[in-house]
Amino acid sequence: MTAQTMEFKTEVQQLLDLMIHSLYSHKEIFLRELISNASDAIDKVRYMALTDSSLLEGDDDGKIKLIVDKDAGTVTVRDNGIGMNQEDAISALGTIAHSGTKEFLQALKSEEVKENPELIGQFGVGFYASFMVASKVTVRTRKAGEPAENGIVWESAADGSYTIDQCHKESRGTEVILTLKEDEKEFLDQWQLRNIVRRYSDYIEYPIVMDTEKTEGEGDDATTIIEEETLNSRKALWLKDKAEISEEEYHEFYKHVAHDFTDPAQVIHYHAEGTTEFSTLLYVPSRAPYDLFYKDFKIGPTLYVRRVQIMEHCEDLVPLYLRFVKGVVESADLPLNVSREILQKNRQVEQIRKTITKKVLDTLGDMKRDEYDKYVDFYKEFGKVLKEGVHYDPKRKDTIADLLLFESTQTEAGTYTDLQSYINRMPAEQEHIYYITGESRREVEGSPYLEAFREKGYEVLFMLDEIDDFIASSLAECREKSFQSAVKGDITLGKEDEEKKKEAQEKHKDLLELIKNELGDSVQEVRLSGRLKDSPCCLVTGASDMDPQMEKILKSMGQEVPSGSRILELNPDHMLFGAMNGLYSKDKESGQLKEYAQLLYDQALILEGSKPVDPARYGQAIARIMAENAMR
Repeated sequence: MTAQTMEFKTEVQQLLDLMIHSLYSHKEIFLRELISNASDAIDKVRYMALTDSSLLEGDDDGKIKLIVDKDAGTVTVRDNGIGMNQEDAISALGTIAHSGTKEFLQALKSEEVKENPELIGQFGVGFYASFMVASKVTVRTRKAGEPAENGIVWESAADGSYTIDQCHKESRGTEVILTLKEDEKEFLDQWQLRNIVRRYSDYIEYPIVMDTEKTEGEGDDATTIIEEETLNSRKALWLKDKAEISEEEYHEFYKHVAHDFTDPAQVIHYHAEGTTEFSTLLYVPSRAPYDLFYKDFKIGPTLYVRRVQIMEHCEDLVPLYLRFVKGVVESADLPLNVSREILQKNRQVEQIRKTITKKVLDTLGDMKRDEYDKYVDFYKEFGKVLKEGVHYDPKRKDTIADLLLFESTQTEAGTYTDLQSYINRMPAEQEHIYYITGESRREVEGSPYLEAFREKGYEVLFMLDEIDDFIASSLAECREKSFQSAVKGDITLGKEDEEKKKEAQEKHKDLLELIKNELGDSVQEVRLSGRLKDSPCCLVTGASDMDPQMEKILKSMGQEVPSGSRILELNPDHMLFGAMNGLYSKDKESGQLKEYAQLLYDQALILEGSKPVDPARYGQAIARIMAENAMR
């Protein structure tokens, strides 16, 4: 057994254990998955034949055929699609989720998948559903355009191993032969297969056919004839009227185009008329795929032109921040030989993109208004992606801003507020929308930077995603209220506090200058704080400087971040500052005073989540001071 085969065996066994455990009650979906793969293969050969008609080999009409052999106990799914050569077969059948095998296996073992086993559908492994009903799967295939002797036969038993050899195959395409398990012989019943096709694959564009027996005549004149019966209606779902489509049909089509086992969160189906006419059936998924943030994540709905699939993932039809949207778009106005380069410059494509973007954002807005709990579930999955639009789509940033949700100082853990609700709660004298960034609610909720806000009754938004500082900067303002970070700039809440701080600043300017001289280039300024009420000190950045949280993230990614000194703010009402002022009044050159200055700076570093300049020295100083106080 080769190393490749052994790796495949391990992967398949893990997958089968999970699939059989979680999906056994829906095992009939194996047929849906095989038919879906066959349809995709026919789409591909039709598209490639636009530039090379010889690939069709004189067989222009796509067809999927089901073949039942009760004596052999097999069900076969045959198509005349693009087919596979040996390299394709190893890549597509010999490696599970070959676009991300390592990540797939890691996710397969995760607690989230164990608790939500339907997530396996997000990894594009529908072919392996065959093993739920089959003790052996045989795939005979030949790639279009290659000679008959270049056929491939791939075979695998339920133990996860496989073999691959050459064979002679006259026609292009693929046939998947399932040798059914003893307790799965129900799928040899033609009536059962007919019902499965009508339930799951009625919308497939190509005829799904099966040979059926019919009796003509009566008595001695009765004869049995075999006719090829088409099992599906073949009308593209997106071209039907909404009133003709059930919710179940919508959901099954989503599972076909998204390779997902869960139902979608929202369905968007409409026909656009006017200067640009097109039909679209789009879906907002209920769960994020595992590779949503991977560089090679496939973006965009499938593009059809006059019922011919032109592109499986047309990224020009949706903006990057809506990359989670799945579905189909069909236009009769675009040329069949349209290329990616033409799409990027095509006015009609741009109009379709604008319409789709507006429709999706409007749908999310309606869901937020009418189905708030459902929207919260969506936002937990896709909110981080959606908010990218604030930065990358400035024309729609206000619309997107209305869709954003945040935790805050006035929400319970796990509950959210939006910007409009925040503004409605603002006291009349509050001038800004305040926010603080961090890695978790627990981290920011206890931050000393929020002390004055709590005392004043000002709500502060918790921005816990890595890109949130960029988002706040890109928004700049909402409903004429500007955004202000709680950890940046010189903050004083109210005119009375401002006057009080100015007087104290002038009164203690000599002490502040001494502390600044002692700390040197470690800080660019030492000043009294308008944001502290209980804590003695904190470090802040300038209003236009990089947020400390963003600086940490960039450094963790190996990025070079320009080094800049912070501003040390001191609480003039804290007993420690009073003690330092007393020392200064007695002895301006006190060594103890200089030591306290360094300790204050180290403490400020700790409060912002950093470590002291010299942890050993800091620890020794704290221990000595504690011992001295204990002996008094």
